[in-house]
Amino acid sequence: MTGFVENVSAAVAAVSGVLTDYVLVTVLLAAAVYFTFITRGVQFRMVGEMLRLLARSGSRYDDRRKADAPVGGAVSSFQAFAISIASRVGTGNLAGVATAIAVGGPGAVFWMWVIALVGASSAFVESTLAQLFKVRGKNSFMGGPAYYIQKGLGQRWWAVTFAVLITLTFGIAFNSVQSNTIADAYYSCFGFPREWMAVLLTVCTLTVIWGGVKRVSRFSEIVVPVMAIAYIILALVIVCMNLSRIPEILWLIVDSAMDFRAGAGGAIGMAITMGVKRGLFSNEAGEGSTPNVAATASVTHPVKQGLVQALGVYTDTLIICTATAFIILCSGVYQSGTDGIVLTQKAIDTQLGTDYDLGSAFVCVAILFFAFTSIVANYYYGEANIRFIRDRELPVRVYRLCVGATVYIGALMSLDLVWGFADITMALMTLCNLAAIFALGKYAVILLRDYLRQRRSGKDPVYHADTIPELASRTECWK
Repeated sequence: MTGFVENVSAAVAAVSGVLTDYVLVTVLLAAAVYFTFITRGVQFRMVGEMLRLLARSGSRYDDRRKADAPVGGAVSSFQAFAISIASRVGTGNLAGVATAIAVGGPGAVFWMWVIALVGASSAFVESTLAQLFKVRGKNSFMGGPAYYIQKGLGQRWWAVTFAVLITLTFGIAFNSVQSNTIADAYYSCFGFPREWMAVLLTVCTLTVIWGGVKRVSRFSEIVVPVMAIAYIILALVIVCMNLSRIPEILWLIVDSAMDFRAGAGGAIGMAITMGVKRGLFSNEAGEGSTPNVAATASVTHPVKQGLVQALGVYTDTLIICTATAFIILCSGVYQSGTDGIVLTQKAIDTQLGTDYDLGSAFVCVAILFFAFTSIVANYYYGEANIRFIRDRELPVRVYRLCVGATVYIGALMSLDLVWGFADITMALMTLCNLAAIFALGKYAVILLRDYLRQRRSGKDPVYHADTIPELASRTECWK
């Protein structure tokens, strides 16, 4: 039996390597550059508008669309942003960045920045399309790639395929990784039994997810910003302690990413691969996950949520991932032979210079909140897509129980095989989504032009279905 499991693991790892290291990296970068071009760099020239929209949505709902929302389901733009950040901010920010640096070197950080900067255009397009083709559910708006594939392209089989892939990837595989990371951190730091952590996480997960998207949004809206700010403050303290070394660290990152000296080609390739892969796992730009929650927001124009979700890519990678990278590189322990969450803990302990492992303890608390909010948000992606396939309560209830079981099992087991499976489903899901937004991207550009035209006229942009006549019958929420 052991030999069979090892053979399966080797086969999964081989397929995963080809899909993620070559196909996915190439297509993802090509798509990001293409969308940057056709939107004329929307992610760069409209940063101010992104911040304005986020600040406005954080203070109140968009009242004109709240009236059109399903009863009890007016999710604000900020709440939708918070849920997507909850999914992004997790294991990838603390453990994924550490692994990228340990395997790909400091240059991997540079390529994480690159994929975030250009990939934000993909995030804008997919979230704008999710708003355009969203539908009214019982408790909130619903939408995402499955919806815009079916409504925009008329391909039900393609849409169902995506729905299955995202449910397996986020609801099952990624949630196993999150619970395993929490259990690992607490066992290594406090000796907290994995069995107890498995039970605790399962009970908490089922309690939150049984409340639906409104409970998810309220939970994420409170917890995620607090923990993210606390982690950023810690990183700033460490950066200030090493202020004189910052130019040296920045040069190390850039030099490692652009080292074209003889024999360095393999290192550059590894830096690019790890930077793009871990960047995608963390910020999810173009992956097809965040559009599912972007569609729930109540806004007057699809572009509003597209811009807000693009800002989420910057928040995740340029701020939180960079914070982890600077902590590790300032400590100088990235070549110590450790990686993942252990490397991050070791780096913080080294910087704080304490015998009480305060860094490890802080990382344990941070990863508990980051990873748990990711579990909750990941669950929602699966529910939204199960309801797309068949909008019945029984499949959703079964799925909730499966998520609880996955969280429990994941906290107890080694996840090499599950990670390989997750990489394969993530790659297939991303390729599925990128093909769809390539085909539908022209509508996001039309929407962007409409939005800018109204803004130049001094209006608060409002979208009407007849703006794109050929889609009027397929965009039920904008009539």
